[in-house]
Amino acid sequence: MQTYRDLLVWQKGIQLVKATYQLTEKFPKAETFGLVSQMRRAPVSIPANLAEGYSRKHRPEYAQFVRIAYGSGAELETFLVLAKELQFASISEITTVEAVLDEVMRMLNKLNSSLLAKP
Repeated sequence: MQTYRDLLVWQKGIQLVKATYQLTEKFPKAETFGLVSQMRRAPVSIPANLAEGYSRKHRPEYAQFVRIAYGSGAELETFLVLAKELQFASISEITTVEAVLDEVMRMLNKLNSSLLAKP
């Protein structure tokens, strides 16, 4: 692996950002500085933290950034629940983003476990 861009989880994180941006374009304009802003920030943090952690070239620091990325995913998960409850988008549109998020979260969990398992 040459760079963080080669990480499948980083690539999926970019897909998650795009899917979230597309979803939030449909939200009420009154939410631009509320839920939309929060929902867009959280997934952007995932590939950004992976890039920063990978670039540190130090396993414990990298693992910490992976955990921060995981926390950002949990934030997005909460925002998606709110969007569903507030009916800002259709259930199927939200479910599509949730599916990408679930995949990213599983990958982050596996990456974190592998970083902690190796000396």
